[in-house]
Amino acid sequence: MTLRLEHDGAVAIVTLDRPDRRNAFTMAMRGEIATLFDNLAQDDGVRAVVLTGAGGHFCSGADTGEMGAADSAAFLKRMRALHRMIRAIMAMPKPVIAAVDGVCVGAGWSLALACDLTLASPNASFAQLFGRIGYAPDAGAIWQLTRLVGPMRAKEIVYSGRTLDADEALQQGLILSIEADRPVRDAAIDLATRIANGPPVAQAMSKQLFEATTLSFDQFLDREFMVQPLLATTADHREGLAAARDKRAPNFTGR
Repeated sequence: MTLRLEHDGAVAIVTLDRPDRRNAFTMAMRGEIATLFDNLAQDDGVRAVVLTGAGGHFCSGADTGEMGAADSAAFLKRMRALHRMIRAIMAMPKPVIAAVDGVCVGAGWSLALACDLTLASPNASFAQLFGRIGYAPDAGAIWQLTRLVGPMRAKEIVYSGRTLDADEALQQGLILSIEADRPVRDAAIDLATRIANGPPVAQAMSKQLFEATTLSFDQFLDREFMVQPLLATTADHREGLAAARDKRAPNFTGR
């Protein structure tokens, strides 16, 4: 088994499970990851997702053993599967947290970048190594990096192919925190559990608004204009108001 799914309450934990290959994903795994995230998106019992890797590493990218000479049709098939996988993570309406330990490079880093939040262990390392094999970064890496650190820093990371340690990744805003006192997987599950207690519909709408920040300000406000009136009709909004009045924790149901 190369992909493992576990549940901890309302949190789904997805583990890339090829420790002998530092969790490099195969062609088959691209489809499995996409299908799994599509299914989790439809599962009302899941309110947050943790994505991590087995054996002390997150992901070393695509399995290079499957690379090499191929005709255009085969190569395009690989790219479509890659993009379907990344889109499935990005389109997840529920918060996704990457728990990064050890190596997180190439398209493996793209997996983490596609998540909403990234926690890292002190020994996590990040790099875009595509130049070593005569490739440009794929799986949306340049788009993600440019949004997070700006075009100039993104270019330096890509052109140099150098490795960023956890401290630099934190300084550059590429991760949320370094978890030195406990396993990063445990920290991610705890954070996901706290998030899962929030209002699911409002979180899904908030996630859409974050993605809309590439629009102009006026276009963004138009999108926002549609969100709040819809949320005002939800049971979760009424519950949140009642809990605030009663000075108690709200019990959100996703309705």
